[in-house]
Amino acid sequence: MPLASFVIPCRQHLRLSRYVVSPLLLFALLGACTQFPLNSNTSTPHSTSTAPSVYQNSSNKTNSTASARDPVFDGLLQRQERVYRIAAPLIIKNAVLCRTQARPLLGFTAKNQYSYPPELAIAARQSLGLDERLQVMQILDGSGAMRAGLKRGDILQTIQDLTIPTGPQAEPETARMLSPILKNLTELNITVIRQNQPITVNVPLTLACAFAIDVGNTQHVNAYADGRRILLTRGLLDSFTADEDVAVVVAREIAHNVLHHAKQLQQMATLSIVIDNLLLFKPDQVAANSSNGIKITPEKMDMEADRLALFMLTRAGYDPANFTQVMQKLAQAPNSPQAISYQTLHPWSEGRQSSIQATIKEIRQKQSAKKALVP
Repeated sequence: MPLASFVIPCRQHLRLSRYVVSPLLLFALLGACTQFPLNSNTSTPHSTSTAPSVYQNSSNKTNSTASARDPVFDGLLQRQERVYRIAAPLIIKNAVLCRTQARPLLGFTAKNQYSYPPELAIAARQSLGLDERLQVMQILDGSGAMRAGLKRGDILQTIQDLTIPTGPQAEPETARMLSPILKNLTELNITVIRQNQPITVNVPLTLACAFAIDVGNTQHVNAYADGRRILLTRGLLDSFTADEDVAVVVAREIAHNVLHHAKQLQQMATLSIVIDNLLLFKPDQVAANSSNGIKITPEKMDMEADRLALFMLTRAGYDPANFTQVMQKLAQAPNSPQAISYQTLHPWSEGRQSSIQATIKEIRQKQSAKKALVP
């Protein structure tokens, strides 16, 4: 959905079509090369989460009308918002557990009409009032942007007195412009246009785990982590109606990245190719369904990821008690016969189940003793 403020852009994504949401501005603003390709399935599950609210909806309204709504575009936005809502507490509350992979973040995304595929450009203009200028889209609860009072619909004008670019290349140009000035700052002065009036806010940077949280445009149920990014498939989001269930998967993939498992298995490049494909507007579905040479995760690594993820979930305010149930659901998740499954890549075992229960017991004991929730 990753989300911190970086200095170095995600160069690998530059090879992707510009009709995938550009990662560069999101990288500069949120620290994640977060992109959300077109979702061809317009039915979006409603969350039954009891986790803390982590996505801020502004009271600002656009001039859209019911007749102007595009169900495909609305489905895309709903999935974007759901990923941010679920991921926000995991990346913000677990900076200490992400070790050297934590970075400061601003906590918002900004897009313009060129951030979406041409097929959705009209919907973006009508539903959101997007034009040539970059407009604030998502604001994460707990971030500096939320505390500073930034609102959805605010149009970016300047950051540190630098004029924000407009047009088709606004996102990458803004990211390149911001990169050199973010190294030694703890907050940024941002001027936005709100209701046709300029407003300047001081946005504090907030330390968070610096991983992209992406949504892949395929219906099969799976998740991938390549060391710097995390990808949840559209099928996985559609299969789990509770945010807590999706949070378990996100936490596990964050843990795999923190523990450098893709690097240890020498498959960072392989997983990056898989993620890059699924981020495309029209991914190669044959490649998406195949294993693409991805190695099966050894039980020891999965147990390490389970343990770290359980601590992360608890620190983020999610209940770790349903962890085993989610893993069992993933093992039984329906997939096409051709598609590689989550269960194939992460075999469920009695050893993992026993380790998970032991870790939950350890967490409960630490909570009762008011000890730090660190593994």
